[in-house]
Amino acid sequence: MSGIALLFSTVIGIPLGAVLGLSRFVGRRLIIALLYTGMGFPPVVVGLFVYLMLSRSGPLGQLHWPLIPALFTPGSMIVAQCIISFPLVAGFTMAAVMGVDPQLRQQVQALGATHWQTTLTVLAEARVGVIVSVIAGFGSIISEVGAVMLVGGNIEHKTRVLTTAIVLETRKGTFDLAIALGVVLLGLSFITNVAMLYLQGKAFDE
Repeated sequence: MSGIALLFSTVIGIPLGAVLGLSRFVGRRLIIALLYTGMGFPPVVVGLFVYLMLSRSGPLGQLHWPLIPALFTPGSMIVAQCIISFPLVAGFTMAAVMGVDPQLRQQVQALGATHWQTTLTVLAEARVGVIVSVIAGFGSIISEVGAVMLVGGNIEHKTRVLTTAIVLETRKGTFDLAIALGVVLLGLSFITNVAMLYLQGKAFDE
């Protein structure tokens, strides 16, 4: 579930971050301000927002569209995690792109590159920072509890994830199981981050 949310955040966040870092247009500063605000959103507030939007009396819940997930389903949890991680991916990508030497862009354009070719070239140059943005987005959702608890309901065999299971087992007093689940969560996070750092190292070597 976190992987799907991170995939959506990456597909949307990296292009948006690149556009904000390379382009100048009316409303850009407002979008950046909103993006920075989103980077500091408390996850539980995001969960409350998604809950209100997807509830039966909410603006999206009343539409009953097939593509709109219902509350207490994995789909609603993915939506919440996307909202949490998307600003981080887009914001760090924008910072990485803005850190690239402006002369590179001018040189590529002088060679006849199109706008999209120039953007891809700059992203390739800023690939280390882009990978960091993905790592930051992953870290923000793999350890999140409040939002997925609100919109998922922590239903056994349906919407219960490691973080919410740890909270539940701690409240029940079964600390040994809670610790075991915590070790599993840390292991998964460690393995994923090692893989991303390996990609980052390869990006440094290129």
